[in-house]
Amino acid sequence: MKSKDTAFIYSPLFQQYKFNNDHPFNQLRVELTYDLLRKMNAVNDHDIVAPRMATIDELALVHDRKYIQAVELAGHGKLNEDEALNYGIGTEDTPIFSNMHEASSLLVGGTLTAVDLVMEGKVLHAANFGGGLHHGFRGKASGFCIYNDSSVAIRYMQEKYHARVLYIDTDAHHGDGVQWTFYDDPNVCTLSIHETGRYLFPGTGNITERGAGKGYGYSFNIPLDAFTEDESWLHAYKTSIEEVAAFFKPDVILTQNGADAHFYDPLTHLASTMSIYHEIPKIAHEIAHKYCNGRWIAVGGGGYDIWRVVPRAWSLIWLEMNNIPVPSNLPENWINQWQKQAPVTLPTKWHDSEGMYKPIPRKAEIEEKNALTVEKALHSIRPSKE
Repeated sequence: MKSKDTAFIYSPLFQQYKFNNDHPFNQLRVELTYDLLRKMNAVNDHDIVAPRMATIDELALVHDRKYIQAVELAGHGKLNEDEALNYGIGTEDTPIFSNMHEASSLLVGGTLTAVDLVMEGKVLHAANFGGGLHHGFRGKASGFCIYNDSSVAIRYMQEKYHARVLYIDTDAHHGDGVQWTFYDDPNVCTLSIHETGRYLFPGTGNITERGAGKGYGYSFNIPLDAFTEDESWLHAYKTSIEEVAAFFKPDVILTQNGADAHFYDPLTHLASTMSIYHEIPKIAHEIAHKYCNGRWIAVGGGGYDIWRVVPRAWSLIWLEMNNIPVPSNLPENWINQWQKQAPVTLPTKWHDSEGMYKPIPRKAEIEEKNALTVEKALHSIRPSKE
């Protein structure tokens, strides 16, 4: 018997994954999201499940044991600078911080907690917004990510539950770490919709990256042009997710929900509004019920406007999972509580107001280019017109 349909994986200890006060990756956004949902009475005590720590053996499903050991030593001040740099830690992107292994293992364990609840049928959907660190590699940290919770979770689902996993990544940055981990695996399908790597880290995610060996044809990339707006972004997302899911027929979907495709995001160059974040979870929800008996695990990811964008975007996922209607206004007590700390004026409504940015002159050209990109990316799974 299912005791409930959803689980919200959360711990205040997620805040311990902290590089420094000036670093753009700030897990305060998880607390802001949690508090927003609490103040709406959309999350209650019975929804909350505390994350566990991932074990070394679980991390080693994806990560090299020498790398795990190096992260552990670094977090206790016992790794020299040169060796740290070999592992991508101690850089500007991923500075060393105290207890980094323990903090990172908790984020991974949070996603594994979500996986077990869903795959054992205890809940239909589970969210771990502390996760989504999609740039971590087998033996190297990258792009603010030390351990790659999504990669570990996918491998864990394969080993423990023999599941075919569809991984959908809507972060503005390409989901490179997950893609390369499963690049030759036909039982994992990766779909990443992101800003083109021409101007943005990590520079990968071209439509020609389709997989290797037996995994050829199971990696899908839709690199969108800089300044892509809502309509074009949603066309790419809806078209690709529906066609890829129909082609792959997964047992479970794992969605990575970076909220950095928004116009306000300081690190990216896309021009979407909150409109896309109202639609992303709706379509994921439909796909989960159509192909996976509802099995859906959602993780966080990027998102660097932590005040105006991320709490709304991630809250919308939870509201969708629970079929809770989205009200017009954000709760006043949430705005009043956090406005003192926020360096920007907090939003009062769930949708953005019109005229957030000046009209983009290349709009038609960008839309045409993106539509062509979608055509090329999905060409291999579309029926031949001959």
